[in-house]
Amino acid sequence: MIQQREVTRRAPLNRGRVLTAAVALADDAGIESLSMRRLAQELGVVPMALYKHVANKEELLDGMVEAIIGEIDPPAGGADWKNAVRLQVLSARRALLRHPWARPVLESRTNKTPAVLDYMDSFVGMFLAGGFSADLTHHVMHALGSRIWGFTQELFDHPNGRTVEADVPEEARAAMFRQMAARYPNIAAIATTAAHDEGSVVGTGCDDQFEFEFALDLLLEGFERLNRQGWTSRRA
Repeated sequence: MIQQREVTRRAPLNRGRVLTAAVALADDAGIESLSMRRLAQELGVVPMALYKHVANKEELLDGMVEAIIGEIDPPAGGADWKNAVRLQVLSARRALLRHPWARPVLESRTNKTPAVLDYMDSFVGMFLAGGFSADLTHHVMHALGSRIWGFTQELFDHPNGRTVEADVPEEARAAMFRQMAARYPNIAAIATTAAHDEGSVVGTGCDDQFEFEFALDLLLEGFERLNRQGWTSRRA
């Protein structure tokens, strides 16, 4: 293993190797551990060598997003638009589940790189090919929002990525829940109706696979109905 790593380190440096190493470092140590100096150490080069392939850390992060997009399956050929969109979204979601750091990086990108625009253009194309007007597709993309990347911003996310109850003993948690249920009975009623699989969560909160697919299917059904009705924003 050590010998193989040394061979890899001696391989010529290129942009692909830099991005692959950056993704692997973020996967192993977390995005907060990623720096040009740390990445250079992983690759066995001096930090200045990286700048021949990425101008700065922002460009590195853009490239890492590009690498994640490369893991998303291309649109399903021959499939109807609804199935094609569904498969695309769930493929994007699987990519994000493989790389938990990808969501905050995607959310932080303000620059639409060619890779991002290519993906969005392809995504829009599935609706247009399915007979949707450009007008309806415009509003459909707004409704889907971050779902095209495989995640949603959850209503019940804790700002620090942890729930307050996580550090509280079980008896104290039960007492806290009773107090909350007395004051916020409606929230308590829905909070206890479903169990959430922590392994399926992108980020934190209740966004498990079932809930994600439930919302996605609901949207797709609504889009289909509007398209059949010949919906336009003018008439709306």
